[in-house]
Amino acid sequence: MTKYDRNFTDELRTRLSIVDIVGRRVPLVKKGQNYWGCCPFHNEKTPSFSVNEDKGFYHCFGCGEHGDIISFVMKSENVDFKTAITELAAQAGLKMPDYKPKPAEQVAREESYIQIMSGACDIYQKLLFDVSGAHALEYVRRRGFSDDMIKKYRIGYAPKNNVIANKFVNVKQDNLLATGMCRRGDYGMYDFFRDKLMFPIFNARGQIVAFSGRSLDGSEPKYINTTDTELFHKRRTIFGFNFARDAIHRANRSIVVEGQIDAIQMQCNGFPETVAPLGTALTEDHIAMLCKANRNIVFCFDGDTAGQKAAARACDIVMPFLRDASDVRFAFVTGGKDPDEVLKSGGADAMRKIIDDATPLVDFLWHIANAGFNVSTPGGRSQSEKFIKQKTDKITDVNLRTEYEQEYKQRIFNNWHKWKKISQNIPRVNMPTVDDITKNTVIFIVNNYPQIAERYGDFLATLNINFDENVPDINMDEKAAEKYIVSLKLQKWLETLHIQKKELTAKLLNGEDVSDKIADINAKIADAQSRIDTLISI
Repeated sequence: MTKYDRNFTDELRTRLSIVDIVGRRVPLVKKGQNYWGCCPFHNEKTPSFSVNEDKGFYHCFGCGEHGDIISFVMKSENVDFKTAITELAAQAGLKMPDYKPKPAEQVAREESYIQIMSGACDIYQKLLFDVSGAHALEYVRRRGFSDDMIKKYRIGYAPKNNVIANKFVNVKQDNLLATGMCRRGDYGMYDFFRDKLMFPIFNARGQIVAFSGRSLDGSEPKYINTTDTELFHKRRTIFGFNFARDAIHRANRSIVVEGQIDAIQMQCNGFPETVAPLGTALTEDHIAMLCKANRNIVFCFDGDTAGQKAAARACDIVMPFLRDASDVRFAFVTGGKDPDEVLKSGGADAMRKIIDDATPLVDFLWHIANAGFNVSTPGGRSQSEKFIKQKTDKITDVNLRTEYEQEYKQRIFNNWHKWKKISQNIPRVNMPTVDDITKNTVIFIVNNYPQIAERYGDFLATLNINFDENVPDINMDEKAAEKYIVSLKLQKWLETLHIQKKELTAKLLNGEDVSDKIADINAKIADAQSRIDTLISI
């Protein structure tokens, strides 16, 4: 009998949802933690066929049939093992490998990698409490990490010298290089991580397969991760998932934040179902893993531009994974803060309010369509409708896709008769309100010069103005009107820069090294002021 590589079949089980596979042949209804339907393997009128998404198996309490996605395809379609996995591979977008037993050399190699990573973690943990790691320990404690948290997440410190290259001098060099912990230079092996706060990255089985190192001197990038290896693939690994898996099942949802520190603080302060991608770039593999654990997801990102872009990407990626039982939401932490800071300043209650007030996906996508296009013009409305259709077309559940399409058709009919930028619940960094004179002037410009409104629509939407109000006529031509909007935009930008400088100055007084960032803000302030002065003189 041919032997098959379990890595590939495990990959199929990871990528594909058993609810999706079974649901194509058996109508399923969710009751409690399981899905139920009438068994396809014997005649019955009362559903006794149970499917468990989290564990990836089905079981019929009537006839006793049970198994996973592979056995279901084999039995329901009466095909052999290879035909079943070929069909599943096509659905998962995987190329069929040449099947053969995993070589003993590969097994030994992988075991060696695990030993190296675990040993490196032990070294980093000890060094964090050594004199050489004092500044790292001070930093992590200042961020609110207790010794118990440090121990649980096995946080450590990588020094400036080649501690790993020297400690593992007797290990086969090719194996050490393959872990990504060291690299080979002109003068021998050297450590990849230097002077970093080290967060081990665990696979689903709790084994250390990589590391994420955080900068301690304010240099960019803030985080560097182990490069992809035999054991570690960044796009298929979620930070904190091994700790959060059971909590996701209990909470009936997962929470996705941007960074490792945020994920740990959330897990330790009342939100154990929290995870984070390694960097802000979510992938289809990340969403597939989360949906297999639970299809209810709250994406919680910073309210800045980068956070909103990350949320828009998450919205795009999650569309094919939506089912009628899915509850996907988007929460934003505004005011230049992140979840870690919210937990410190307002506690779990403040963070819980942000999560509870999260915007449903159907509303978030609608907000993107309104904010991204000027729906005051036929062209803008056409672009926005195409954008919405492009996103909803990705929903694979036909009935759910139809419901989304009907929902947006109704909204388009009710809201796009006259141009208005819907501002409530649009996640963004809060902008200062404008006085009545400025408001009336802006409304006059928008109503009389729609071409200007279209050019500066994104900025105008941040002012939280109701453009349906009636205002008196103002003696202002188009050139003066555009000059006014540009000047107002520069003034708001200048106000934002001063707010950022104030926040950075507070951090500087608390001992954080942000002098370079303050210098950068000062340069931007000078540039903005210069532009305003030039505009006034024209």
